Amino acid sequence: MDAKTIAVVATGDMGHAVGQALIEHGHRVVTCLAGRSEHSRNLAARAGIEDLTSLEQVAAEADIFFSILPPAAATSLAADMAAAMQAAGRTPVYVDCNAIAPETAAEVGRIIQDAGAPFIDAGIIGLAPGKATPRFYVSGDDTGPMEALDGCGFKVVPVAGGGCQGSAIKMCYAALTKGTWTLHTAILLAAHQMGVMDPLMEEYAHSQSGDLSRMEARVPFIPADSGRWVGEMEEIAKSFKDAGVPDGFYQGAAAVFRILARTPFAQETREDMDHSRTLAEAIPVYAAHLDDSEA
Repeated sequence: MDAKTIAVVATGDMGHAVGQALIEHGHRVVTCLAGRSEHSRNLAARAGIEDLTSLEQVAAEADIFFSILPPAAATSLAADMAAAMQAAGRTPVYVDCNAIAPETAAEVGRIIQDAGAPFIDAGIIGLAPGKATPRFYVSGDDTGPMEALDGCGFKVVPVAGGGCQGSAIKMCYAALTKGTWTLHTAILLAAHQMGVMDPLMEEYAHSQSGDLSRMEARVPFIPADSGRWVGEMEEIAKSFKDAGVPDGFYQGAAAVFRILARTPFAQETREDMDHSRTLAEAIPVYAAHLDDSEA
């Protein structure tokens, strides 16, 4: 395809990697770093993403706009970008790539379409480009602009239906992965509090070795992302409730992530976290923050 100017907001762990992959495939990538963290600024600079002065300038120059940020900010960014598009007199294709419920995605879509811009719903599954090849499940009236980017560091998978099925797939997928991590964490916290951690670990090694390996591989390292995953669990709970499925488990999952977000380990990033940390070292630290839990 012809080279496009593609905006990515924000340039966090996933956003900057997507932007870098697009640059490597010949596209110009821009963003607006006003109000963004130093971490996002450093990642954007490293990826070669251009910083424009305002969202209005982004709207004036971009052909496609990727929204990739914590779920709680998805709707407000859409409103800000809708206002920017109206001010600029241009309506780039708006792609919402956030971990949000289909109902939330539909609200974002209404905001964008009311501003006169095309809207594509997207759910990202997998690690960021450079670490793996994530899949973008896309849905909407016309997913062609995203399908044209297939192979630019990620795979684009169109989903039929014309609604927000991309977000629905993301919600169900994360319900398994991140939901399992919170279940594992809650079990280990309970075992620690009841004083049976050591014999339980021995039993798991004997009869549940696969699950024990998964606990060891994930649970000590969750806090770095736990703050932004609270909102994702709340969006999953909303999705399940809207579908008539009990949502209490994912409200509990959000509460587990809130506990982990209060630990010292939450100050780490994926780049500087202590990858040698063990379950035996992590769980007592997590448990120390149970007293002020909302669970």
